[in-house]
Amino acid sequence: MNLIALGFLGSLAAGLMTAVGALPILVGKTVSRKAHDVLLGFAAGVMLSASYFSLIIPGLQIATDQYGEGMIPALIAVCGIVLGAVVIRVLDERVPHQHFMKGIEGPRAVSVKKIWLFVIAITLHNVPEGLAVGVGFGGSNIEAATALAFGIGLQNAPEGLAVALALRSEGYGKRYAFGVAAATGLVEPIAGLIGVIAVSASQQLLPWGLTFAAGAMIYVISNEIIPETHRHGHHKGATTGLIVGVVVMMFLDVVFG
Repeated sequence: MNLIALGFLGSLAAGLMTAVGALPILVGKTVSRKAHDVLLGFAAGVMLSASYFSLIIPGLQIATDQYGEGMIPALIAVCGIVLGAVVIRVLDERVPHQHFMKGIEGPRAVSVKKIWLFVIAITLHNVPEGLAVGVGFGGSNIEAATALAFGIGLQNAPEGLAVALALRSEGYGKRYAFGVAAATGLVEPIAGLIGVIAVSASQQLLPWGLTFAAGAMIYVISNEIIPETHRHGHHKGATTGLIVGVVVMMFLDVVFG
């Protein structure tokens, strides 16, 4: 199977984990606020570890192979990370959406219900994750890319549950809440396809793509996920979840990468 197909399928599998996370809604199950914050902390830890071990470090190594040791690989990593963070920040400012903690961001959209602004926010978060998986497969290291897809999939489950719980709290039916939660992950294979096609077309773009995805994910972690996990006073549990997520993703990357 060619790399483009693998990149698409890998990011699709990771994106579908939002549906897996939302499954408890269909059987009427829920989780406590504390458990939810711990799970989101775990998601943040996986993303943070993946950003460094699966994206930035390989990006630096590939840039060094291409340009030799020295300033150029470091500058590529710096520029890629900053560019990824800036793009997500611009999307935050230009696309109307809402976070539970910070409220509505982006242009005011009075015709859009608050809950849908939250769904849009989660969908935006999934863009850099899908991009990361696609770019990972574009680098031809299938084992490492598979580990990255698995890790991203693990952290997608709590986000899917968050969307489903939010919709249920607004009075939407179980199946409807599950369907919307599952749909938020479908942006990932689209972003993954874009990423794998770009870096497959030119391997010179690979270190840029890896570090760009890392910068985008780091921005989401710091700006959105960690503040949300600390909002209800469960910061110790959320921090424990984050540490577990970091070491799990690090283990996967070292063993399979």
